[in-house]
Amino acid sequence: MMRRVPARMTSHAMDPTPKHRNHLTFDSVSSDDMRSLLTSARAMRQTAADGKHAALLRGKNLGLLCEVDADADAALLRRAALDLGAHVAQIRPSLTELSTPDEVRHTARLLGRLYDALACQGLPLGLVQQLSVDAGVPVFDGIASRSHPSAQLAALLADGVSPDDAQRYVLQAMLLHVLA
Repeated sequence: MMRRVPARMTSHAMDPTPKHRNHLTFDSVSSDDMRSLLTSARAMRQTAADGKHAALLRGKNLGLLCEVDADADAALLRRAALDLGAHVAQIRPSLTELSTPDEVRHTARLLGRLYDALACQGLPLGLVQQLSVDAGVPVFDGIASRSHPSAQLAALLADGVSPDDAQRYVLQAMLLHVLA
């Protein structure tokens, strides 16, 4: 089973030395990992086609940091997580690039205690990177956006399903690989 998550996803423990590498591009992800992710996404598609909704992430809590309530990318990510049984809390971040390092560190540690993973949509990359250092849980950066490599991977899955559904299945596979 894949242990690394592709593209702009970071995962760090509370230890200041990261236990996992930053994956800011697909270049650092092996072809085996990409095949595994696509296989999982296809399984998610088949499960949905069979009318089964597996609660594989029951009991997991995802913090969704997003400024705008009506953000389409955030809605896609929320649906992907909810379909797997996860709880999703949308959080309007009060942090900005002007926040002090202590404010970011304190907030990241608090969020890391409350959630099993954090997903940031539309936040500055520098802020997301700092959150990932201190949160102690996986931190995703824009994984549901159309510019994220997950959308490119979803294009490989899009035969017979809408692009949104294909991306939702890829997002579900990513969430499962990190949280299950």
